[in-house]
Amino acid sequence: MRKQKPYTDIEHELYRCHADMCKVFSHPTRLAILNTLREQEMTVSDLADRLAVTVGNLSQHLNMMKQRRVLVSRKSGNNVYYQLANPKMLQAFDLIREILLEQLQRESILVRHLERAQARW
Repeated sequence: MRKQKPYTDIEHELYRCHADMCKVFSHPTRLAILNTLREQEMTVSDLADRLAVTVGNLSQHLNMMKQRRVLVSRKSGNNVYYQLANPKMLQAFDLIREILLEQLQRESILVRHLERAQARW
């Protein structure tokens, strides 16, 4: 068996950044923001209305996502517009969602089989 080489500093930093970016996926509001910004940029107030959250709460999530370079913003007059920094982020979003839906379907099928089996007992 070959001995693996230790992580390089660059690999370690990449893992750290990867884990940090994945924190974006750890809150339902941030997931809703990603999905809402899928098609177009939006103002903070439009996002707050669409997601039914307060501007204060939304701003905290937007700032966190901007710090992790997931979102970018631009100011126009009194409005701040947000959009995805890189649409490839949606590929990760969609893949995770697809996996979850498959798991839920499998679990649903398993539950139905168990219910049928219990009904026969």
